[in-house]
Amino acid sequence: MSISNYNKFIASIKAGKICKGLVITLNDFTVSELAGELGYDFTWIDMEHAPLTIESALQHIIALKGTDCAPLVRVPWNRAEIIKPILDLAPAGIIIPMVNTAEEARAAVQACRYPLMGIRGCGVRRANRYGQTPFADYLKISESEPMVIIQIETMEAVKNLDEILKVPGIGSICIGPVDLSGSMGKLNQLEDPEVNRVIDEVCKRVCEAGIILGTAGGPFELWKQRGVNWIGLASDCSGIISQAKSILAN
Repeated sequence: MSISNYNKFIASIKAGKICKGLVITLNDFTVSELAGELGYDFTWIDMEHAPLTIESALQHIIALKGTDCAPLVRVPWNRAEIIKPILDLAPAGIIIPMVNTAEEARAAVQACRYPLMGIRGCGVRRANRYGQTPFADYLKISESEPMVIIQIETMEAVKNLDEILKVPGIGSICIGPVDLSGSMGKLNQLEDPEVNRVIDEVCKRVCEAGIILGTAGGPFELWKQRGVNWIGLASDCSGIISQAKSILAN
């Protein structure tokens, strides 16, 4: 049994379910507890754009233990020294932004895996239940957990996509539609035909490669047609805003 609900997340995807998630930007771990209670399949704990500390990220992850919700953490950048301490929090997945080449994808995978597969330093704490899981068993689990999620967010990455998809150890590809549109000179113009053509092509190639496809943002039906396996459809702040607008409109 996975401490991070990784197994539940993977099982849902293999069963054909499109997993739906909540993007976490607020420090209070009650937000994640609510997500688990409400039935979200995963959370996207955003350490790239939100003012989250490593302590608050840990609290968000722990808040989901005992639920069916898997915590994914987006790290600020593709650097081993940034990724390493987040791995030791034992999330279900690590979302790595702005990966543009196969070389960068290999570096991301290696940062998340122990030798000989990678370069991850060994200082196990929570991931093996503070020593309750035998190390040999934990080491086997660590070969696939946490999931390594590579973000495709630029036209450079699109150009190099075929080579990126060949990199062993990638668990999922996550499309960043806003930054991708920005790299085309059309920031957040998500209804633009050219932007949609590029996104459609990326989705097609990822699905043909048999790699799990994810994203954040809507509309849900469009991403469903593109073959997405998991999608962050709302954030903690957007939920508050939506409810407030509804209340204040009456």
